[in-house]
Amino acid sequence: MKFLSALLLLIISVSGIARSADFIPKPATDIVRHSYYTLSYNEKFEQANWVYYALTDSMVIKGGQERSNRFKVDKLVPTGSAKSADYTKSGFDRGHLCPAADMDFNPVAMEESFLMSNISPQVPEFNRGIWKDLETDVRKWAEKEHKIHVVVGPVFADNMGVIGVDKVLVPGYFFKIVYDETDQPKIIAFVLPNSGTDRPLTDFVVTVDAVEKATGFDFFSQLPDELENRLEDRVDLSGWFEGYSTSQPIVSNSSEMHEKSSESDTRFYLILISVIILVVIIVMIKGRKRR
Repeated sequence: MKFLSALLLLIISVSGIARSADFIPKPATDIVRHSYYTLSYNEKFEQANWVYYALTDSMVIKGGQERSNRFKVDKLVPTGSAKSADYTKSGFDRGHLCPAADMDFNPVAMEESFLMSNISPQVPEFNRGIWKDLETDVRKWAEKEHKIHVVVGPVFADNMGVIGVDKVLVPGYFFKIVYDETDQPKIIAFVLPNSGTDRPLTDFVVTVDAVEKATGFDFFSQLPDELENRLEDRVDLSGWFEGYSTSQPIVSNSSEMHEKSSESDTRFYLILISVIILVVIIVMIKGRKRR
């Protein structure tokens, strides 16, 4: 009986890995495979570069597994993952990349969603606000389309320092890409600042190309080139949000990260120039006094 149980668990695990290996981003480095999701672990920043998983309507419908809330070290990370204690009293939430609510269809999936390799530091207002709203929409899309593919992770720009003994980096942004592989394939991507906001999700839709530029990863490269190019260089809200029927121009926050970086650089140089001018004035005044 024990042998049969072990064999069954092995079959479930292997089938889960097969499902989660369809659209692995490239370059595929430091890969950790779990039963229902795959991730690339960033040892320097002590969190995943990205988490990839497939979500089906049956997984959502079967949901209801009690939330475990037991955060654990991921023993499959060779270098060791971050620890739950790193987040204690930090002011940041233990934010799921692959949501627990997406993995509540069985105990194994639920337990693995609480591994620390699947967690990133998130501002509470963000984690419990617009990020949660997006997670809810993703589950609705899975029910509607029957199967979708999700890649989610941090964007290491405008970071907010580190927390804990393991020095977990607090990302400035998070991204999520959702691909629907039905007869009429479509894709949607988001980049959201790690902060609270009252703005709608549609304000944070960007091209997949923009996410690739921000993260350095190539997403859904396994698609035929013609399809990949057609889907990834535009924003198309139709089929995702109500009230949209055609491709929309890229608006609002698609370049927000780059704008913020440029603003920071501009402020830095203005301050530097001001300091230099002030020093020159002081030197000139002292020179006159000596005369």
